[in-house]
Amino acid sequence: MSITSLVLNIGIVAAILTLAIAFLLKLHKSYLMTFFQSFCGVLFIFSGWVKAIDPMGTAFKMEQYFGEFESVFSQTWFSFIAPVFPMLSSVSILFSVSMIVFEIVLGVMLLLGYKPKLTAWLFFGLVVFFTILTGFTYMTGYVPAGVNFFDFGNWGAYKASNMKVTDCGCFGDFIKLEPRISFFKDLALLLPSIYFVERSKLMHQLLDNKKSSWIVFGSTAVLIGYCLYNFVWTEPHIDFRPFKNGANIAAQRKAEDDAQAAVKITAFSIKDLTSGKVIEVPYDQYMKEAEKYGDDKKWEVLEQIKTEASIPRTKVSEFEITDFDGVDFTDMFLANPKNNFMVLSPKVKFETESIKSIVQDSVFVVDTTQISGQNPPKKKFLKLMNKEVSKTDFIWPTSFISDLKSMKPILDNALAEGNEVSVVIGGISKEAADDLALETGIKGTYLTADDILLKTVIRSNPGLVLWKNGTILQKWHKNQLPAYESIKSTFLK
Repeated sequence: MSITSLVLNIGIVAAILTLAIAFLLKLHKSYLMTFFQSFCGVLFIFSGWVKAIDPMGTAFKMEQYFGEFESVFSQTWFSFIAPVFPMLSSVSILFSVSMIVFEIVLGVMLLLGYKPKLTAWLFFGLVVFFTILTGFTYMTGYVPAGVNFFDFGNWGAYKASNMKVTDCGCFGDFIKLEPRISFFKDLALLLPSIYFVERSKLMHQLLDNKKSSWIVFGSTAVLIGYCLYNFVWTEPHIDFRPFKNGANIAAQRKAEDDAQAAVKITAFSIKDLTSGKVIEVPYDQYMKEAEKYGDDKKWEVLEQIKTEASIPRTKVSEFEITDFDGVDFTDMFLANPKNNFMVLSPKVKFETESIKSIVQDSVFVVDTTQISGQNPPKKKFLKLMNKEVSKTDFIWPTSFISDLKSMKPILDNALAEGNEVSVVIGGISKEAADDLALETGIKGTYLTADDILLKTVIRSNPGLVLWKNGTILQKWHKNQLPAYESIKSTFLK
C-alpha cells in the first residue's frame, strides 16, 4: 500500500464517520471540525496500531534517533543535553510503548471528542514532536559528512546518502516513507492541529466525559497489555518485515541484486561552484564532457540520477553473515540444502574482568661445552621463575545464559539427527564467542553479523530461526520454544 492510497482510504472512512455523526447522531458543531477529528483520529489509531504490532521495531528506530541527537548536541553549546539521549536509549522500549499507546489513545480521544481543549493541545504537541523527528531525518540530507547539523552555513545540496536515519518509522515496517514525504505529511498535520487548538469548542463530543473516560482509560490498559505481549512473550503476530516465516531470502536477495544491476544512470546533479547554481547534466553529455566536469575547483558532482529499481532494496540485500575473521558464511543459510537451526542475538551486554595469576615457568640454558657438530645441543635446566599472566573473564547476564540453555535440548537433538546449528551474535569477539560456547554448552558454528540486520530478522533476543535452502521455515521467540519432536514432525519431514 502507498501513502496516497492510505490517505485516500482514511479520507473515505473519515467522510463516512462525518456523515454519520452529522446526520444520524446529530452531534456535530462544524462539518470541517468533525471531518478533521475523524480523519486525524483514524490516522493516529491506524499508524499507532501498526507500530503496536511490533513495538521493538519502534524502540530500535528511537535508539537510532537518540544516538544521532547525542552526536549532534555533544558538539554544540547545548552539549549539556547530550547525556540525556543515552539514558533515553537505555529505556527505548519503555519510550516506544508509551509513545505508541499515547498515539492510539489520542486518536480515540479525537473520535470521541473527549475533553476537547486537552485533546487539542495533546494532539498539537505530538504532531510537533513527530515533525521534529521527520524534519531532522529529512534535513540531514543537506548536511555533508563531517559537518554538524547546527552548522547551517556549511549545509550543502540535498543528498539522500547524507541522511543518518533513513526513514522515520511513522508506519513501522508496514509502509516505508521517504523522509521528505514523512516531513511534508507532518507539516500538513500541523494545520488541523492548530485548528483544533484555536477552535476546540467546535469539536463534537459523542459521549459524556464519564463514559469517555472509561473508554480512554480502558483502551490505555488494553493497549499496554497488547504492546507488551508483542515483544515480551512472542514475535509480532503480523510480520511486515522481509524476513517473515516462509520467505525465500535467497531468491529475494537475487531479485533485489538483479534489479539494482539493471538500474541505469540517466543524469548527474552538478553544482557550479562559481555561481552556486545546481544543474542536471544528461549522462551522455556528462561522459562527453567528463574532463570539463572533472575540474573539482569549478564543479561538484552532488549525486547520480538513476532509473527506479523494479524491486525496492530491503534489508535482505544487506544479509551477510561472517566468522570473526571476516570470512563470508552467508551461503551457509542461502545455499544450504540442510536444515540449519540459527540462534540469533542482535546484541548482548556483558562485562569483562581481567584476572591476573602467577604461574611458574622453567628456564633452560644451552650446554655450550659440547663439541660443535657432534650432537644437537642439550638444554640444561637453570631455575624456576614466577611469571604473571592475565586472562579475560566474561560475565554474562544470567537471564541471557538461561534463555540460551533453554534452546539447548532442541539444538542437541538437531545435531544428533544430522542437522546444522549456528550461533550468530552481533558485536562480540571470537574470544567472547568461545567463552559463551563453554558457558552454555551449545555446540555449533559461532558467527557474527550486523546487529541492526539481526534485529530485523527476529525481535527476540535471543531467538531461534530454522533455515533450509535459503528459506526461513519458522522463527521462534525465546518464550515460545516448542519441543524438538514438534519441530521435527512439522518442518523436518
